[in-house]
Amino acid sequence: MKTVKKYLKRYFIDAMGAMALGLFASLLIGTIFDTVGKYTGLEFLGTIATYAKAATGMAIGVAIAHKLGADPLVIFSAAGVGAMANAMGAVITSGGGIFKWAATANAGEGNIFYSAGPAGAFFAVIIACEIGRLVSKRTKVDILVTPVTVLLVGFFASWLLCPVVSYVMYYLGVFIATATTFQPLIMGIVVSVVVGVILTLPISSAAICAMIFSGSALAVAVQNGTDEGFLLAGGAAVAGCCAQMVGFAAASFRDNKWGGVVSQGLGTSMLQMGNIVKKPIIWLAPTLAAAITGPISTMVFKLKCSGVAAGMGTCGMVGPIGVIDGTEMNATSWVGLALVCIVLPAILSIIFNEIFRKLGWIKDGDMKLAD
Repeated sequence: MKTVKKYLKRYFIDAMGAMALGLFASLLIGTIFDTVGKYTGLEFLGTIATYAKAATGMAIGVAIAHKLGADPLVIFSAAGVGAMANAMGAVITSGGGIFKWAATANAGEGNIFYSAGPAGAFFAVIIACEIGRLVSKRTKVDILVTPVTVLLVGFFASWLLCPVVSYVMYYLGVFIATATTFQPLIMGIVVSVVVGVILTLPISSAAICAMIFSGSALAVAVQNGTDEGFLLAGGAAVAGCCAQMVGFAAASFRDNKWGGVVSQGLGTSMLQMGNIVKKPIIWLAPTLAAAITGPISTMVFKLKCSGVAAGMGTCGMVGPIGVIDGTEMNATSWVGLALVCIVLPAILSIIFNEIFRKLGWIKDGDMKLAD
């Protein structure tokens, strides 16, 4: 059991967290530059955004390899593996079915190339790095052996896994887009609560949202006529993440004051995990807030988002920036953005928290962060 826990932590907490950092340093920061450039008219920001986004796979590869403790040659070679795996996938026909597995975007007219994206890079890089670590510094020609091994293993891992990953992510994306199109109320609640909970858990909601709300998934949704639902689901994900971060920041103000507001509201609600393990009831207030703000986002203000920003919440205000990028903003949208991402999570979480205090379920110090 200890061995299982060790590897689960290594791959699905440490490696996934590192992948999120790689995404932040490339795709996410590129999106921010793109959005700022669009609203300021500074064209050079758009140029920066283009190259930053293009480096997504490489950034993921380097980040994961570094976190796994790989030697320099393995890390540098992992950049190529990340680029390959991020680009490989499957071809989706105009009718919505899987046409063939492919390694390039040469899909043909009327078809969509569905890349495995960050999800494919995640698995392929881990495999290539672990094999690379076995041969690294074992021979006198390490400068040749290690890169060759990592790249070859990475290629075959990508070739075998990425189409399968694409297949799974394709149908997951179709389900979310279709379900949200026909049931925006229910899916607004489900997506908001689930993604918000994932954000607070010690796994990366940003990485997961980058996989689910990818550009390929959006292209398929457009083809199927469910892109509205798909983007609304992304908006609900933002709402859930904001509810957790702002909610904990507001509800724990008695215990943590303004330092807690900054660390949780602009940093991460994951800081509360130690307290949640001790007293799970403290998680209920922000989760209930997410269940309310999610459907308000999908039904009332119709806020939209896609990509990694959907899983970032108010961390660096990336979630709201993603909504600004994905929504045709007007006066109502701006009001909705403020209410869903900041005002309502704070007010609702405080109200629910005070009710639980009156019931004796929560006491002072239950949400105190470690110094």
